[in-house]
Amino acid sequence: LLVLGIILLCLSSIHPHDYPTWWLETFPIFIAAPILTATYKRHPLTPLVYRLLFAHALILMLGGHYTYAEVPLGYWMQDWFEFTRNNYDKIGHLAQGFVPAMLFRELLLHHSPLHQGKLLFTLVTASCLAVSASYELVEWAAAVLLGQGADAFLGTQGYMWDTQSDMLMALIGALGAQLLLANIQDKQLHLKTA
Repeated sequence: LLVLGIILLCLSSIHPHDYPTWWLETFPIFIAAPILTATYKRHPLTPLVYRLLFAHALILMLGGHYTYAEVPLGYWMQDWFEFTRNNYDKIGHLAQGFVPAMLFRELLLHHSPLHQGKLLFTLVTASCLAVSASYELVEWAAAVLLGQGADAFLGTQGYMWDTQSDMLMALIGALGAQLLLANIQDKQLHLKTA
C-alpha cells in the first residue's frame, strides 16, 4: 500500500488545479505516512486500519488534484442525485470521521485500559469530532491568511452551512465506522495478539 500510495501521490501532483491547494489537501499524507512507516514494526496496526488510511489518502489526493469542488465524482453525484453543488467534499468529511474512528479505537484498545463498550464508543466519537473541528479551524485560518486564494481549499461553493455539515458528516462517519467495523477490527486485534 505504501508503494502504491507513493505512486498515486506522485500522479496526483502532475498538473493539479493549483499547487498550493494540492499541498494543503495532501499535507496530512506527508505527516501520516512517515509515522506509519516508522511505527510499522514496533506498533503495527490491523490490516483494516492500514486499508482505511490508504483509502482516505486516495480521497485527499483526488481532492488535492482537482480541488474538492471540481472532482469529477462530485459532478456525477450532482447529476445522479440532483444536488445543487459538487458534494465530493462531503465524502472527504465522512472519511474524516470514519477512518480516524477505527484508528482511535484501535489505539485506545491497544494502549489504554479501555475495552469495548459505551465509554470507548463515546471517546472515539468525541475524538473524531475534535479532529473535524480542528480541521474546520485550519480552514478558517487559511481563509483569513490567504483570502480569496483559499477558495479552492475551502470548497464551500457558497454554502452557508458548510462547516456544520462537514462536522455532521464526520460524526456520521465516526458512528458508522464503529457500528459497521468494530467486530472486524476486534477479530483482527485478537489474531494480532494471539
